[in-house]
Amino acid sequence: MGHLTYLLLLAGCLVVTAPLELVLRVRVYARWRRLLVAITPEFVVFVCWVLYAIAQGHWDYSGEHTLGVRLPGGIPVEEVLFFLVVPLCAVLALEAVRKVTGWDAGYPAQEAEPLGDRA
Repeated sequence: MGHLTYLLLLAGCLVVTAPLELVLRVRVYARWRRLLVAITPEFVVFVCWVLYAIAQGHWDYSGEHTLGVRLPGGIPVEEVLFFLVVPLCAVLALEAVRKVTGWDAGYPAQEAEPLGDRA
């Protein structure tokens, strides 16, 4: 079961934040284009950074805690998923805080949601 550690941690993050979408209806998944704009730059930068670090021998990943599936460049599939799951959970948390508190997070709600996105 140790080889599932990293994957289970990521699944746990998704399970813990799922109620934010379902109960609070923050509509992060419904606005998937906006989500992609938010996480794509981070994803590209950090995957490139990890690939560089692996190539330089700065770090590696334990085969005991990962599935052992490596993508080109030697990056474990769990690490790629990490750079998708953690930002997704962060966006869910931010949108939940905005919804519950009414905080505009630096931009008015009218600008944040085009008319077609409002429920």
